[in-house]
Amino acid sequence: MGTPENLPAQPVGVERDAAAAPVEMDVAVALLGAGVTVVTHPLLYVKLLIQVGHEPLPPAEGTTMFGRRVLYLPGFFSYARHIVSVDGKGGLFRGLSPRIVSSAISTIVRSKVKHAILQEQVELVPSRGDSKSSLRKVVRETSHEMIIQCLSRIAIHPFHDQQSKKKATQEPFSLAEQQKRPEHPNSFSTIPFDGVTVMSVRCMAQFVGREVKYRGLFSCIIRIFKEEGVAGFYVGVVPHMLGEILFLWCCNLLAHFINSYAVDEDFSQASAVRSYTKFVMGIAVSVSTYPFLLVADLMSVNNCGLAAGLPPHSPIFTSWLHCWNHLSQKGFLFRGSSFFFRRVPASSMCTAED
Repeated sequence: MGTPENLPAQPVGVERDAAAAPVEMDVAVALLGAGVTVVTHPLLYVKLLIQVGHEPLPPAEGTTMFGRRVLYLPGFFSYARHIVSVDGKGGLFRGLSPRIVSSAISTIVRSKVKHAILQEQVELVPSRGDSKSSLRKVVRETSHEMIIQCLSRIAIHPFHDQQSKKKATQEPFSLAEQQKRPEHPNSFSTIPFDGVTVMSVRCMAQFVGREVKYRGLFSCIIRIFKEEGVAGFYVGVVPHMLGEILFLWCCNLLAHFINSYAVDEDFSQASAVRSYTKFVMGIAVSVSTYPFLLVADLMSVNNCGLAAGLPPHSPIFTSWLHCWNHLSQKGFLFRGSSFFFRRVPASSMCTAED
């Protein structure tokens, strides 16, 4: 049985353990994110080269499921083999260091901002039948998450990180959800195969013209600052943030309405269906917001001195809206959205015939 002198020491130890737990969790998430970043980098590298329109390999003739003959551009594996043949296996990891840095910064920023907001948040858990209160709760939490998204994007845009987009739809935000929600596969963030920005995109885009202008992390920072100033680190940030905000609101609101009105309470698997609704909505909504990410990536490399961002590979864009209109007219707004079964665009075939 403890003495009175020993009683106050127990809460202090508990508080220290509670304070250390978030730090340990942040370190674990940062390490996991760095590992996944390394594994997925070749995918993003190939995707970036496809986005900027670099097609070094000729298309191959194939047939659709209906027997129609079409021309298919090389898929991921063919493209990756070409990169290896030119730069070796290490070439698949060009531009990796900025992405690792951005992953760590994203984890720290999101953790600090979310912790500050949760401390001030007064959780109002509505009853199951109070749909208006439930909607207000979703709007409030989505607004808080939008703040986190914007601050995280500003912090990491110079380096690159696109993983924060789906963290927004896969992490429980509210204090009540974090305490009560059971673990399920989409309760932690994953790394989507989306766009990249500024330092990473310029390092990787050098493959097109075989330049060596951007070598490592520090050389990228020095060169961009000297040539473009601070603004150079935030080229393309507007379409990127707009795409992430649109993705966040559409995904959360659609998931709320589906869970509230489309999933029957009498259905035996209702809770399981609800747990995956936001994940499925994230995949669906990401298709419609992809053009924003494509425009952001193209603006990051446009007119920066690399062949990938200069004529004849690319026009000089005066703004991201100019870039959007150009892609829309050419039918390229979804260029790079697929790794396999990439058909030759009709506009490209017409140009070749002319």
